[in-house]
Amino acid sequence: MATIAAARKSRLHNALEGLALTATLQSFPTFATAAMLLKLFGNRDLVGDPGVAIFVAVASLAHALLAVAFGPSFPGFFKTIYEPKFFEAHLSLADKITEWRTQPIASLQLVAIVLMLSVMAVVVASVG
Repeated sequence: MATIAAARKSRLHNALEGLALTATLQSFPTFATAAMLLKLFGNRDLVGDPGVAIFVAVASLAHALLAVAFGPSFPGFFKTIYEPKFFEAHLSLADKITEWRTQPIASLQLVAIVLMLSVMAVVVASVG
């Protein structure tokens, strides 16, 4: 069933899926961490400002667009932010995520992100 659905997927749909996965799973944690670090180090401009969320969303999208645009041409340079499995048309969305998660590098990235955000959340909560 997933094979039939994937076969009918257009190139645009597949490209949008890949872009969304890149932005959500690889770019967003980077910029969310940067915003939390700024807050942690006492930047008072971030307190209650909706511009932080806008910055993280726009920066994540721009970062993902750069990775998608230049990743296939320069795989060595963009190896940490461009994931070719996100753009395989024969895979469903869930299969793309599963294929990505099973790679040792992706697992290491996810563990590092979870640990870093967990420690930073505890510090931010305890500092106030």
